[in-house]
Amino acid sequence: MLSRTFSLYRNAYSGLSRSTWLLSIVMLVNRSGTMVIPFMTIYLTQPSMGYSIGQAGIVMGIFGAGAVCGGFIGGKLTDKFGFHPVQLTALIGGGVLFVVLGMVKSYPMICVITFLLSMVNDAFRPANSTAIAHYSKEENRTRSYSLNRLAINLGWAVGGALGGILASINYHLLFWTDGLTNIAAALLLKYFLTPVNDRGGPVKKEIASTESISALKDKGYLMFTGITILFAICFYQLFTTLPVYYKQSLHIKEFFIGLLMALNGVIITVFEMVLIFKLEGKRQNVLFIRDGFLLTGLSFLLLNIFPASALAAVFCMILVTFGEMLSMPFMNSFWISRTTASNRGQYAGLYTIAWSSAQVIGPSGGAQIVQHLGFRILWWIVGSLCIVTAFCVRLLKNHS
Repeated sequence: MLSRTFSLYRNAYSGLSRSTWLLSIVMLVNRSGTMVIPFMTIYLTQPSMGYSIGQAGIVMGIFGAGAVCGGFIGGKLTDKFGFHPVQLTALIGGGVLFVVLGMVKSYPMICVITFLLSMVNDAFRPANSTAIAHYSKEENRTRSYSLNRLAINLGWAVGGALGGILASINYHLLFWTDGLTNIAAALLLKYFLTPVNDRGGPVKKEIASTESISALKDKGYLMFTGITILFAICFYQLFTTLPVYYKQSLHIKEFFIGLLMALNGVIITVFEMVLIFKLEGKRQNVLFIRDGFLLTGLSFLLLNIFPASALAAVFCMILVTFGEMLSMPFMNSFWISRTTASNRGQYAGLYTIAWSSAQVIGPSGGAQIVQHLGFRILWWIVGSLCIVTAFCVRLLKNHS
């Protein structure tokens, strides 16, 4: 039994390129400092800052607006200059701006720095997605993205747990840690991952129908982008309003909130690669995406159905994590399967913009619903919306 388990894990991780592993290590270092965003709403609403949850939601919405701009700019720059310099610049710039954000106190300046930070930070995402596609093979592309997600979530687990500890000491430590890990990741990228010429030259024909098509003219992809925005609006409650719900409604301390956030990353770290290894190629990607959306919606609905307790919070976190593991790796596979080397930055940029647009709508909208209608109404809305997107995603079957 033990040898079979070992063999399963070994096979799940085998066949990936050295550069894919290095990219994931860079991501691990970067995301180990991810602690500002999960605690930003709590930070702004604490007595020393004195802002309302509505104001905090607006800041998170501004973060999303900057991310939309960053996704668009990052995609364009990636196609023009290549993924390596764009990643490097975004990591260093984001690191500096995280430190600056922790120093400002006035609400207008918090809004301005938040916008700049998210714009620079999210220019990294399309470049990173393009790099993974470049270094992976078609037969292991979903696993390559899953390895990158594993690094993100392992870093999230470390950052979430450490963030809870640091927040209980001094919230400003979060900003310094996030900034310095960004810069450390940039140094790793610079010195250990050799730049490649990923621009120009002959383009390998991967999908004939999309070889020269702009992402904005791909109707199936635009439909996918709209569905992604709806789902992401719901999913982002996990990192914005949900921690506030834990604190205000369940009266959970910051340390345990950090552990709950870390639980999401630990589960993904342990199970996602094996899950993808067993599922990849078994069905159409959209069917796995649909099932993931359903589980995510159910997890939000159960927050209203179960008695309010820490145990219910743990169970719902486990459920939403499995929904995430089923949906997101195959969402990456869906969009990358439609690209070629000449237009990959556009597709990656539009996918980043979809998630970033949801960051504008989701946190600010969720915060306003909580402020005026309460948490229960919010969970009914986002849970139901996830289930609606699960049915909508079936429309993509003819566009796969």
